Amino acid sequence: MHFIDTHTHLFSDSFDKDRSEVVKRAINAGVQTLLLPNIDLTSIEPMHDLVAQFPEQCYPMMGLHPGSVDGEWKQALDLIKSHLFSERSYCAVGEIGMDLYWDKTFVNEQREAFQQQVQWAKELKLPIVIHAREAFDEIFEVLDVLNDDTLSGVFHCFTGTLAQAHHVLDYGRFKLGIGGVLTYKKSGLDEVLTHLPLDCMILETDSPYLPPVPYRGKRNESAYLVHVAERLAEVKGVSLKQVEETTSQNARSLFHV
Repeated sequence: MHFIDTHTHLFSDSFDKDRSEVVKRAINAGVQTLLLPNIDLTSIEPMHDLVAQFPEQCYPMMGLHPGSVDGEWKQALDLIKSHLFSERSYCAVGEIGMDLYWDKTFVNEQREAFQQQVQWAKELKLPIVIHAREAFDEIFEVLDVLNDDTLSGVFHCFTGTLAQAHHVLDYGRFKLGIGGVLTYKKSGLDEVLTHLPLDCMILETDSPYLPPVPYRGKRNESAYLVHVAERLAEVKGVSLKQVEETTSQNARSLFHV
């Protein structure tokens, strides 16, 4: 098995005491490729350090998370751009998007930062990794205008409706990121995914967040991706091997890893 965790924050200080062991547990579980979405200016150096330590497993992204958009977002975005357009290689522009769950103070700034980063992704021919929490309509407003055949990406941690899933897939080159929420009994995500093809999905953990059953309430880690894959196999009525092969190929095609 060669699973790909397309979204893991292994550079988080949650892993400071056992980061190497966490990576090794992932590899032993068959999760052999780890994609790292940046958060803000403070996460860049730890992320780069992790890539240097595990260059065959870890692939970095570069972007400004919507939750990190504040009164100094333009200065932060300038530094994000300096990394994106440097000689360093990134597999995506991410984690970007909009988040209106906690705070709507900077909704306009979030939209502007998202639009700018989407434009950079198009220039660089990189996929985008979208954080969309309580903000599908606002993100669709942006992408309905900017989407073309140069844009691809994933709606990370997808928990939307079937209609929202179809809206995403109608863009043509986008995937749905499926994580631990699928294992939660009352999420309703299983019902949505029943009606969608496996070839539109990629797997993720979002570790250290959103651990799957049976690890709810504990720190999530990439090795637990297998539990998401097992539940997805049940939902789709296919083998675990088919889930691994299809989602990993989807991830390779999207991120070129």
